[in-house]
Amino acid sequence: MSLVATRFAPSPTGPLHIGGVRTALFNWLFSKNNKGKFYLRIEDTDKERSKDEFKNQIIESLKWIGVEHDGKEYIQSKNINKHKDIAEELLKNGFAYKCYCSEKEIEEQKINAKKARMPFVYNRKWRDAKDVEIPKNAEPVIRFKSKITGNSIVKDLVQGEINISNSTIEDFIILRKDGSPTYQLSAVVDDYQMNITHVIRGNDHKINTFKQKQIYEAMEWKIPEFAHIPLIHSKEGKKLSKRDNASTLTDYIKIGILPEALRNYLLRLGWSYKDKEIFTLEESIKYFNLKGIGKSPSRLDMERILSINEHYIKNLDEKELYRCLKVYSEQYKKKIDDKSEKNLKKSMHFLKNKAKKLEDIYQNAQYIINSNIKISNQDLNLLDEIAKKILKDFLIHYEKLDKIEKENLEKIIKDLIQKYKTNFKGVGQPIRVALTGSKFGPGIYDILLSLEKNEIIKRLKIVT
Repeated sequence: MSLVATRFAPSPTGPLHIGGVRTALFNWLFSKNNKGKFYLRIEDTDKERSKDEFKNQIIESLKWIGVEHDGKEYIQSKNINKHKDIAEELLKNGFAYKCYCSEKEIEEQKINAKKARMPFVYNRKWRDAKDVEIPKNAEPVIRFKSKITGNSIVKDLVQGEINISNSTIEDFIILRKDGSPTYQLSAVVDDYQMNITHVIRGNDHKINTFKQKQIYEAMEWKIPEFAHIPLIHSKEGKKLSKRDNASTLTDYIKIGILPEALRNYLLRLGWSYKDKEIFTLEESIKYFNLKGIGKSPSRLDMERILSINEHYIKNLDEKELYRCLKVYSEQYKKKIDDKSEKNLKKSMHFLKNKAKKLEDIYQNAQYIINSNIKISNQDLNLLDEIAKKILKDFLIHYEKLDKIEKENLEKIIKDLIQKYKTNFKGVGQPIRVALTGSKFGPGIYDILLSLEKNEIIKRLKIVT
């Protein structure tokens, strides 16, 4: 058996789609499970839309989620001469032909097909043309001679056996008028040269597989195994679009989803292993197989993503969690200064409580990051005369403390509760508002132990 080799082949024409991330993940896991190779091929033959910034973003995005390719990335445009050579070889051996149809003719055929409520299939006007006058100054495209009769079968590793009539496969273009190769040809040539054994891609590529299979047959090349995975739909069951605000990997990074959590979620999106939900990286590689992939589209569930992310935040080492928060803040919020760093590090154990994303931790930590807190008018109303008396009393006792420990703080608050004949909320809420700017947030003792003594005194004096 030959070494298993898979590939992920995105076009650098935009940010990496979440469906593409899952496709890359499945390819990577399959190759690792089989002790094979996983390659990244950048399909940049669309010169107008391909951008280096998107290529770099794709590479960094995959690295972020832990999907790293073997060797250097393969740049498709660098192999363009080989693609052209294969097109000429197909032409020479009678598997392709030159088509001189104008764009106007093709458009008319499309209109007629639409009127007849039939799918457009090129009418093959130039397929067997002999002794026909070639239009002046016309540049031809090269079309592949698809099979006209019979059926084609693909034994799909996910969908099962797929059988279609060859009459539905058009004579597709393999070389454009400007001499540039099309996707159908380039993908086959590259996969063959890269020794790809398994092509794992989205279900929307099924018709491409039947076209490409015929190129393999014409060239007498070994055909790889094919697996078409279901697409990812929105919660409403529709195709994901940019309007969903969750269609690209960046959408998830921006709100503070951890790479381990998103990888775990995407693994389980359309794939299952018994009733297990949480997978380590090692377990993902060990248990992943194509048999566990379902045939139906999966629906994106943001609540489930947040739930899994909450699990990973809760269980992540606090030093590593702080590192993630710092990187996230620098990239999407504002840089955490050295003054705040010490207090943040010692506060991660409670700041992460109930946090579903890094953005939640960042917001919960605002009273540590920003010394100039702002109290809303609504919360300011909570600081009435009684509340201010409580705060002044607390401040007097707090300033006298030699050691700031929970036991000492508990005694002060307990005494104030008795003195003012109130409850814990009656004392704790004014302190929380004065120190954080909000009646909501971390526990009162966590807040009091997370700030420097002089900072607490300063904030209490401002409101009293």
